[in-house]
Amino acid sequence: MAKRKTRRATRAARPARSGRPKSARRATPAASGAQHEVQRREPETLRLRAIEPSLTVDNIDQSLKYYTDVLGFIVGGRHTDKNGVLRGVMLKAGACGLGLSQDDFSKGRDRKKGLGMSLWFQTAQDIDAIAGRITAAGGRLVEGPTTQEWGGRSLTVDDPDGFRLRIYAEK
Repeated sequence: MAKRKTRRATRAARPARSGRPKSARRATPAASGAQHEVQRREPETLRLRAIEPSLTVDNIDQSLKYYTDVLGFIVGGRHTDKNGVLRGVMLKAGACGLGLSQDDFSKGRDRKKGLGMSLWFQTAQDIDAIAGRITAAGGRLVEGPTTQEWGGRSLTVDDPDGFRLRIYAEK
């Protein structure tokens, strides 16, 4: 019992950690020993805690099956129209969210999707194991698993609409 209290007390005494990588953290006057104050830019800059992109897809049912059955996302929410037809979903993978919405084709049925962009997803999981699950579920790897120049390991897939997804783990 005494050891537990000691560990808890030690944890409580630790300073709070930033969610950013060490290389992205700014030194505070107390941490750096500097005597000047950190200057904030005016007007205040945007500070976000998460990003949840949403992709417009040609076939929401096909895309939903790919993201859940092949990649391993879970459904966090469903959005239907007044007739009960599925129009969009919010997917979750760990702490990250990704939206999918059915294209209404108002800009034409031949509109290309996923060109000129890719989404990077960071994980602490084993990339080779993820690659094995993707291929076992019928998915196709575009690249990888590969060790990157910076030491991380990654794989690349294209979803049914051509959106390029890169899943990586840092070294």
